[in-house]
Amino acid sequence: MSPTRREITASLLAAPALLSTHTAHAAGRPVTVASLFGEDKPETRVWRKIAEILNRTAPGRFDLRIVGNAALGGEKEVAEGVRLGSVQASLSTISALSGWVPDSQILDLPFLFRDRGHLKRVLAGPLGDELKGKFEGQGFVVLGFINYGARHLLAKEPITTPAGIKGKRIRVIQSPLHTELWSGLGAYPTPIPIPETYNALKTGVVDAMDLTKSAYVGFKLHEVVPYLIETGHIWASGVIYVSAAFWKGLSAADKAALSAAAAEGAGYFDDLIVADEEASMAKAAAEGGKVVQPQNRPAWEEGARKVWTSFAPKLGGIDKIEAVAKSA
Repeated sequence: MSPTRREITASLLAAPALLSTHTAHAAGRPVTVASLFGEDKPETRVWRKIAEILNRTAPGRFDLRIVGNAALGGEKEVAEGVRLGSVQASLSTISALSGWVPDSQILDLPFLFRDRGHLKRVLAGPLGDELKGKFEGQGFVVLGFINYGARHLLAKEPITTPAGIKGKRIRVIQSPLHTELWSGLGAYPTPIPIPETYNALKTGVVDAMDLTKSAYVGFKLHEVVPYLIETGHIWASGVIYVSAAFWKGLSAADKAALSAAAAEGAGYFDDLIVADEEASMAKAAAEGGKVVQPQNRPAWEEGARKVWTSFAPKLGGIDKIEAVAKSA
């Protein structure tokens, strides 16, 4: 990812020459794929992997044209493009799609999941199937769930207690749940598209934000918010998805090939994220970034879990939420 959005026109002109996945096979069905990051990050590498699989399993049937570095916008803009059909495929955090599928906000509840394995098991079960159906109803066909890692607080100073965030302006995803989480802790939530966060933090429009370790360094945010407070308050689940209109136009064989490639790609992505987190934090440390541990974790959890009660009526009730939290 880049901290600033590139000129869309220039990027699109360059993209076919620089980023297309042409092979010796005849050109297949064009598939515009939006990625927020550059070639070195998992968000783009996963599409290279999917293209490689398709070149083997469905030669000549797909031509993935990967447009990176957020040239097609942030997650919200890309999702709109997917719904309109101008973009055929992308990745997204669940948070960015929750405006279309409010039920998916259950995955964003703070301190709901114990670890990445817990999240993966839940999404492999009935809740994952339920959400896939609801996403498809909004024009998004989910081919696989992915895990971006845990979200942590990023700030210009070591904010280790909930009291420290009070009165701070914090960038949030355009999501009611994220807004309520931080306003409940006394901060002033400010929705800002992800490609614009670097400048917003640098110029003081906001004082803090939360993000995964991989994206923290992917957006070079360690340069402007050097402290990562390891709160791990939300596991940032996401999806590999395609446009419903595009999907409906595929043959059964092509659907099967793309589904299988995406499923393999999802596992590959999760492995890449784990490795990328380690590399990203090593880079951040070498360039002045600092990791600090939050103090009084029960206080963070108590404040954040108020969101459970608030959102329970919209997410199937508190019993459903508790069942997810306590599941094996």
